[in-house]
Parts: sequence; structure tokens; C-alpha cells
Amino acid sequence: MEENEKINAEVIAVLPNKVKISVDDLEDFQLAEEKLKVGSYLRIADNDNAVLIAIIENFNIEVAVNQSGEPSRKYILEANPLGILRDGKFERGGDTIAIPPKKVEPARKDEIQKIFEETLLDDKKFSFATLSADNSISVPVDGDKFFNKHIAVVGSTGSGKSHSIAKILQNVLNAKDEAYRGMNNSHIIIFDIHSEYHTAFPQANFIDISNLVLPYWLLNSDELQELFIDTEANDHKQRNVLKEAIVNNRKEHFEGDSTLKEKIHFDSPLFFDIDEILLYIKNRNNEKKDKNNDILYKMSDGEQYIFNVQNAKNLFYEKVTYTGTSASGTNNGNLINFIDRLENKINDKRLDFLFGEKSRTISFEETLSELLGYNESTKSNITILDLSGVPFDVLSITVSLISRILFEFGYYYKRMKEEQETDGNKDNDIPVLLVYEEAHKYVPNNDSAKYRASRESIERIAKEGRKYGISLMLASQRPSEISETIFSQCNNFLSLRLTNPTDQNYVKKLLPDTLESIVDKMPALKVGEGLLIGDSVILPSIVQIDRCDPEPSSQDVPFFKLWKEKWHSLNIEAVKNSWER
Repeated sequence: MEENEKINAEVIAVLPNKVKISVDDLEDFQLAEEKLKVGSYLRIADNDNAVLIAIIENFNIEVAVNQSGEPSRKYILEANPLGILRDGKFERGGDTIAIPPKKVEPARKDEIQKIFEETLLDDKKFSFATLSADNSISVPVDGDKFFNKHIAVVGSTGSGKSHSIAKILQNVLNAKDEAYRGMNNSHIIIFDIHSEYHTAFPQANFIDISNLVLPYWLLNSDELQELFIDTEANDHKQRNVLKEAIVNNRKEHFEGDSTLKEKIHFDSPLFFDIDEILLYIKNRNNEKKDKNNDILYKMSDGEQYIFNVQNAKNLFYEKVTYTGTSASGTNNGNLINFIDRLENKINDKRLDFLFGEKSRTISFEETLSELLGYNESTKSNITILDLSGVPFDVLSITVSLISRILFEFGYYYKRMKEEQETDGNKDNDIPVLLVYEEAHKYVPNNDSAKYRASRESIERIAKEGRKYGISLMLASQRPSEISETIFSQCNNFLSLRLTNPTDQNYVKKLLPDTLESIVDKMPALKVGEGLLIGDSVILPSIVQIDRCDPEPSSQDVPFFKLWKEKWHSLNIEAVKNSWER
């Protein structure tokens, strides 16, 4: 009898998503090249030459007393079925194994390696990690399914989240010149709110607060109201005046077909002059009604008229006086707080990227070229949007505007392809991956009005983006604080160490595979070690992410080491100058 037939291991229970195995001697059961642990693989064979591959979730020890009164131990392993190996081919799903199974033993290294290497076609393989239990086994994913079905990367501070993201993206960029998997047409945009990734991608198209230019006139109605109106106050008068001013001003500056002019609305992506909007609202703030219920205006040349839609444009160009006889006017000073807020935003030097001179003249084409890295001077496969200098109170709106521009690029580019192509590919052939670092900061799991714009923009991408070639990678140390609508749209997960029980339960609830006991191991994972699971993964696996080079600047500050050094001099004047800039 062969050695593996002497091993006393048998299946004692088969559940829909779990197999229980009884082992008499665990030392004899495990293979020499791999000590069994949670996350190790088992092979369970039946009489039809099918082999079920399962991953160990946990094990228990049962102590019994034999007939001679001596205690004996049995080890009960609980494993999750992953797929069937039949005729050298692996298929996900474990519900076709014949009952009762014939034999149980640890999966051999060459068998696991063969599953990872041969299940995927070479032109679809994308690798960035190895098996944690055996670093000699590379764990590839299906590149198409990985990048076009949204990705969630979660992990507590210090778990290696930034390094993992950097490694994944570096492998994309480093593969662009390889013969059979060239990625010359890759397009990646990182929303970097902690200024971490520039060191990892020194050749990236780098945009920060010093060279970021966004056209304020592309803000939609929700973003404009969130920016200028006290959204918690629910002031309908302010909303109506703002809408009236912007719609009329867009029409005033519109130079296209006159038949289209009347179709211009609050969300039309057309230029309006923010200074003229401010003057208009100041004029409306001072209006009064006379006894006939009319609002009378008087221009600088003495001309007097009653306010209506046709002559509203006069309020954009000069300050007017009023001839009303009653002090109980329509607005009569009620917009003063609105005006103060509007003036503060327009004159805030920190918001020059949105309201500066360049924002008034930059075209939509120039904006899109900058974001996608299509300018000849900054041509790059990756764009880093360093948003660390963007004031927090407008961070959500900034992210919303950029996200919406990129989504609508994908939408209209695909429509253009459908109209132009007759026989060729009608899909977006310039797919874009949007990487949202610390996503919980602008798409939180709450309904606060100040996050409404960014939530709606990114939720739309999460639900519809894949059809138009726009995909997401969400990164967060607090997954429980991310919008559940967005997080649940992810089909691929890399979960590094998570120590917060709320975050662990949140991830466990949304994972597509029922690996509850493996998820329970998340608090004990090493730095750079994580659970890789999803549609693109051949076998759900605990992996070790390869080290990235160069690294992002996300290392912890070595307090103790620095405190031991001699007293460092400090140029407070230089700090003040930098602060003021």
C-alpha cells in the first residue's frame, strides 16, 4: 500500500459551502514542503477522477478516551471548496464532487502552481503578488476582469496599502514595452490627497495645486449649490437667484445657433462669468417693490425700467439703483450672507485653481488633455492629481468635477465611436482607471449634503462606468465609512490587515465569496500580506504583495530616532512664506 493511502484522513461532512475532514495524525498528513495552516490548500478526490480544491478555514481538536482509557486526539479541518480539477483543467465552483469523496490530502505544490499558471491565457495574466504560504508560487489575475470590474483595496494604517497600490500600477506601466503584454495604451489617474505617490512614479504627469486648473463653469447645479449656498439652511430664494443668474449669463455669452439659446439650462456645460454673477446677485439683493408690486430699476444714464427676464442682463454690467417706494421688497437685503459667501470663494487665493484667470479661459479640450496626460509636454500613461493643497471644504466638489468630466469623456467618446465605426470596435478604446486614495473622505457612507456631489459622480461611475471604459480602484483604511452603493459594485478585493471589527464585518458582508474564517484572519496579516479575492482571481488566496520600487512616500515618521538627534534649527519665516503661498 502506498504511503498516501495509509494516511488516516476522511471527509466527515459536506455542506453547501464547507467540507469537514477528520485527521488522526496531523504530522503525517501534511506534506514535507509545506506545513499546514489556515489558508493552505487541500485536494479531495472522488471516484470519477475529479479533484476538489479547498482552502482551510480553521481547525479544531477533539479529545476522546479509547477503550484502554488513554486519551486520543482527532483534528477536524474545515475547508471552503474553491473549484474542481478535472483532466488537468480547473473550474471554479465545488458542487459537482461525487459523494462520498474517496481521498483527502494536502494539495501538492506543483498542482497549485499548475492551476495558477495554466488556467489563464498568457495574454490575460497580470501578476503583482505571490502565495503567502510559498513565495515561489506567483498568483496571477485575469487582467481584463481585474481592471474593468472595479477594485477595492482596504487595510489599516501601516498594513502596506499604498505600497500595494503602487506595485499594481508600477507593474502596469513597466509592462508597456513587453512584446506580448505591452500596455502602451494604459491610462491611470490617481486622486492623491496625501501627496504620497509622486516618489513612486517620478515620470508621471504630475498635477498639484500649483498647476491645477479647473473651469468653474463646468460645475453642475449640485456642485454650484454645494459650493455657494448654505445647503443645510435649505434656502430656496438663494437657489432661485443663483439659477436665474447663471442661466441668463450662459445665454448672454452663448455665441452659437440662436435656436439653441433657449434650450440652455442650469447644467449646460457653457461659460458664464463669475464676476458678472456676483454683481447680478448684489443688484437683486437691493431690490424693492413699489405700490404696484413692480421692481423698478434705474441705470446710470437715468433710464428706468421694470425688471423682467428680457432686461435681466442689465444687472450683469453695472450697479443699479432702485426707485421703489416700499421697504418690503422682494429680496431687500435678504441675500447678504449669500453674497458674502460668494465673494469669499471667488477671492480666496487657495481657490485660484478654480476661480483664477486661467480657469476663465481654459477650454474643455485643454482640461481633458491635462487630466488624461495627452499634452505633448506632459504625455504620460499615469496622471497624479495631488489634492493635498486643495482646501478640505472644496475637496468633495473638486473630486466630483474631475470624476464627472472623465465619466462623460468615456460616455461621449463611446457614442462618437458608435456613430463613426461601421464594422470595427465601437467600445471605448482608451479605457481609464481612476484610483481614489482614502476614498472614505469624499464618498462617505452618509447622506450629508456636503458630500452629495462627489457621491453622485462616483456612484454613477461605479454603476455605469464599465460600459464606457471608466473603472475604479477604491483605497481606504476605513471601508465601513465608504458608500455601500460604491463599495458593493467592486468585484475584486485586496484586503490587507484590518484591525477594526466594524471594518472587518463590513468587508466580510460584501465579499463575493463565503470565506468567513479566512476573513477573520485579517487582523493577524503581516505588512503587505492580504486576501486576494474576486472575479479575476483563479483561487481566493492569501498573498504577499511584491515590493514596489520606487516606493511611495507613505512611511511612518521615525519619532524615536529623530528625537535622539541633535536639536534641529527651524526657519519659521520660510514656513510662514510657504503657508501664505
